[in-house]
Amino acid sequence: MSFRIRGLDPAPFRSLYGLPDDALRLAGATRVLAEARPGYPDRVELVDVAVGEPLLLLNYLHQPGPGPYRASHAIFVREGAETAFDAIDRVPEVFRPRMLSVRAFDASHGMRAAALVDGKTVEGTLAELLGDPAHAYLQVHYAVRGCYAARVERAP
Repeated sequence: MSFRIRGLDPAPFRSLYGLPDDALRLAGATRVLAEARPGYPDRVELVDVAVGEPLLLLNYLHQPGPGPYRASHAIFVREGAETAFDAIDRVPEVFRPRMLSVRAFDASHGMRAAALVDGKTVEGTLAELLGDPAHAYLQVHYAVRGCYAARVERAP
């Protein structure tokens, strides 16, 4: 089963790029500098940000569907990120050094299955979960902190 992984659209974050720290706080965000690599995964480009680069730390509604699985969590967005990752049958390198939680949702946004998987071997899990016609889409989360990483769909 072919899969498509997409980073977040940068449009909702652009208004935050370059804001002073007090304005970011009012918007519910914080600017941080990457202190290690890997360690600060951007959700737009799906890359580990270089040491010293600024990121925005903010809350993101990653599961907006109605019902009990509606959820949000903190994410990093590289300040200035412009091009969302979008690839078919290619896993971003940012996944490789991490344990991942892969969650399968149906069309009503109910969680139908989940798996804990090493990022080095995630392809098989993505294909297997998308092979079930009851699964409409997947979400990948970084397992240690539980943060949303990316959405995965069947490739056209």
